[in-house]
Amino acid sequence: MTVSFIELLIYAGGIFILFITPGPVWVAIVARTLSGGFHAAWPLALGVVVGDIIWPFLAIIGVTWVVGTFSGFMTILRWIACLIFMFMGVSLIRNANNEIHQNNRLTKPGASAGFFAGLAVILSNPKAILFYLGILPGFFDLTQVSDIDILAILAISAFVPFAGNCVLSLMVTQAQHLLNSPTALRRAHIVSGILLIIVGIIIPLT
Repeated sequence: MTVSFIELLIYAGGIFILFITPGPVWVAIVARTLSGGFHAAWPLALGVVVGDIIWPFLAIIGVTWVVGTFSGFMTILRWIACLIFMFMGVSLIRNANNEIHQNNRLTKPGASAGFFAGLAVILSNPKAILFYLGILPGFFDLTQVSDIDILAILAISAFVPFAGNCVLSLMVTQAQHLLNSPTALRRAHIVSGILLIIVGIIIPLT
């Protein structure tokens, strides 16, 4: 492997911070758990996993081609990743009082409905690949990654949010309180925003 354990650990931390930022899928996990328990929630989380593998894989392939064509592009991408995290952090803090809007299509009952809803919500967002195109070069030198490195990156991209969604489902009582409390939701946004800014600062230093 050319990717170090520290690089993978920092990346996993960045993905985890993004996960704890409340969003539509986060809300859907809670809603499905309330309506059908953990068995209703994990299929949606599994559907999201598919996109969490596809988008970063396509991003790695795309960045590798671009970097191979344009020398010095890796440095530019690293600073872009830095700015993306800091921008997301500032945006979260500025909009900390905004409520999360629930997508009812994500809460239809049934395991297959949950899986395909999770798959649809992640694959229907073309901005996801742009996100990975922006952040992955901030964590790894994609000109040097091996097949094993790519598998490790994809595994982290998929496992961290999947595990987080499953834990969230199991802690649905506390999560429901958080979603229904404007003060608690505002604090979650502010904390997540600060952490994202910290990740953005760390990226150019690693």
